[in-house]
Amino acid sequence: MARKKKKVPGLNSSSTADISFILLIFFLVTTSMDTDMGLARRLPQPPEKDQENAQIDVKERNVLNVRMNAAGNLMVNHDFIGIDQLRARAKEFIENRNNLSSLPEKHAKNIDLLGQCYVTDKHVISVQTDRGTPYNIYFEVQNELVAAYNELRDDLAIAKFGRPYARCSEDEQVAIRTYYPQKISEAEPKNYGGGN
Repeated sequence: MARKKKKVPGLNSSSTADISFILLIFFLVTTSMDTDMGLARRLPQPPEKDQENAQIDVKERNVLNVRMNAAGNLMVNHDFIGIDQLRARAKEFIENRNNLSSLPEKHAKNIDLLGQCYVTDKHVISVQTDRGTPYNIYFEVQNELVAAYNELRDDLAIAKFGRPYARCSEDEQVAIRTYYPQKISEAEPKNYGGGN
């Protein structure tokens, strides 16, 4: 008698969709997503109703103009500099240690915990980019400017309170921020050129 060939059973594919769904959920849960980077900035308070039409006059000596073109070149006031020089230039501008007439004006101010001080709190750092400025250059410039403020605040905190700014009490930090307020202004992008 002839033997019958045994049929090989087919694969059961009824649970394939369930397994695919479970794998999809697993990879979605375990995969890290890229997050957008941003800059921490506190917007100024809106102007009072009677001040809305008033124009703010800022003396030229109180403004540090930082401009970037599409090629990533950096100009501070009228000088081309490298990003590695920006922090020192910003610190010199903000501090005005020798009260130079080309840097922000100093005036007397009474600050809690610090007493009578001569400060340059009317200064402004104006950052303006070209529409084609690379984002990495923009972020590097912002990082250098914030680092300049952080270093000046740390130096003052150590000199006055014997510890870095981050380890000072809230009242001490307020006093230091009053002495060195962070004033970075964003101007509308323009087309400076210099791109490829």
